[in-house]
Amino acid sequence: MMLGKKLKDVAEIVGCSESLLSKLENGHANPSVQMLHRIARALEINVASLFAEDDSTEGIVTRADDRPLIDTEQSRGGHGVRIQRLIPYASGHLLQGNIHIIDPGGESTGYLEHVGEEVGYVIEGEIELVVGDEAISLRAGDSFCFRSERPHRYSNPGKSVARIVWVNTPPTF
Repeated sequence: MMLGKKLKDVAEIVGCSESLLSKLENGHANPSVQMLHRIARALEINVASLFAEDDSTEGIVTRADDRPLIDTEQSRGGHGVRIQRLIPYASGHLLQGNIHIIDPGGESTGYLEHVGEEVGYVIEGEIELVVGDEAISLRAGDSFCFRSERPHRYSNPGKSVARIVWVNTPPTF
């Protein structure tokens, strides 16, 4: 059972085998970010809800040293990409804010599509953001905004680390 749903039903919605879902659930396989999004959609939750941690202390401030850091390579969500949460995960938030830290040559894996809207601001470095068929080069000081239903991905073609403040609504990761 996955959040009250039968494994068979979730597997059918996600488009994978029950065996794979069982392996994921028991920590014997690592899903891609796309797979995490499909599972979350099937369970009618966001991706962050799939993780056991709940740092939902009701605070106004998150200190720099206390921000959770997620290495996306562990979930096969890309290479050279880490995500630092600006807003601690808690159910009920309307926004999700992160700093994406992208090493030179780092990239997201594949295209993502989900409900919502995204806005970002490049703090340092440069990235190539692809939204639909449009590839856009962005550098420090540039910002972007797009509907999340459009297929999107990003990479760092530069020679230095890129840092991007990235905000989604509703929370998806």
